[in-house]
Amino acid sequence: MTAIRSEAQAKAWLADALAVEPFVMERLERLAALLLAENERQNLVARGTLPHVWQRHIVDSAQLLACVPRGTLPEGPWLDLGTGAGFPGLVVAALEPHRAVTLVDSRRLRTDWLTRAAAALGLNNVSVVLSRVEDLPDGAYAVISARAFAPLDKLLRLSARFSTPDTLWLLPKGAKAAHEVSELPHTWNHLFHVEQSLTDAEAGIIVGRLRGHASSSPVTRQMRDV
Repeated sequence: MTAIRSEAQAKAWLADALAVEPFVMERLERLAALLLAENERQNLVARGTLPHVWQRHIVDSAQLLACVPRGTLPEGPWLDLGTGAGFPGLVVAALEPHRAVTLVDSRRLRTDWLTRAAAALGLNNVSVVLSRVEDLPDGAYAVISARAFAPLDKLLRLSARFSTPDTLWLLPKGAKAAHEVSELPHTWNHLFHVEQSLTDAEAGIIVGRLRGHASSSPVTRQMRDV
């Protein structure tokens, strides 16, 4: 896939690669406007990224849907951990309105913003949860995402209990994506690989499934029983 280097290319990619309909593009335009306005009140994203909001945030999120062959993205609920300003969660919810998307963040200002944004965009498929990951109740999700939330090993230790062997993990990372996979302890039984980011030549996306962990923890037993 061709790298995206401008706002015009970002919008064109949404239309061409994901076949995003005009009314959904209008919803994403509204999301971009809401982000710009809210960023004046709280530091949701780095100010330097705002002139490139479509490339750096919207398409950077939307590209997760293209990390697997068309039609193979698992059906079912999506969990976005440490969602911050709602990326990728809000974008996924706009592009996948049939899918329940849970956005989790531990900062009240952020979750208040996410709740307001989801309401303003008419995203009835979004649930916003104010919580640390450690305090979330157990549950199983079809897809788990986390945008630069924590190093891979720590992220898995915190959130493997939300995964089954069929859960797809989509983890946008920076330049150390491949290194994080290679350094993952061998006790993790996984099928992870790295896809090149379309929006950042130095960044990668960790993609794959987690089969379990070589421990006798309740999480591992739960995964084995699925």
